[in-house]
Amino acid sequence: MYDLTGFQRDLLYVIAGEEEPHGLAIKEELEEYYEKEIHHGRLYPNLDTLVDKGLVEKGRRDRRTNFYTLTRRGRRELEARRGWEAQYVDL
Repeated sequence: MYDLTGFQRDLLYVIAGEEEPHGLAIKEELEEYYEKEIHHGRLYPNLDTLVDKGLVEKGRRDRRTNFYTLTRRGRRELEARRGWEAQYVDL
């Protein structure tokens, strides 16, 4: 997880918090959080990177729509990150 960008980590959090979100749903969540437009040219290459790293699995809902889920490894990495963050941030 240490080699991911902040944007890629945010993608993991959104994917973990939704039930098999499709790209547009992920994009909308991040646009709301970042308060600016997320371009497809930024979103999909980063999702592909997470798939290539084995943290996210891409499935096919229909001919035009893919969905994303965390892999077991992705969930473990996210849990480890949250544990690490909790050492430093106690809100």
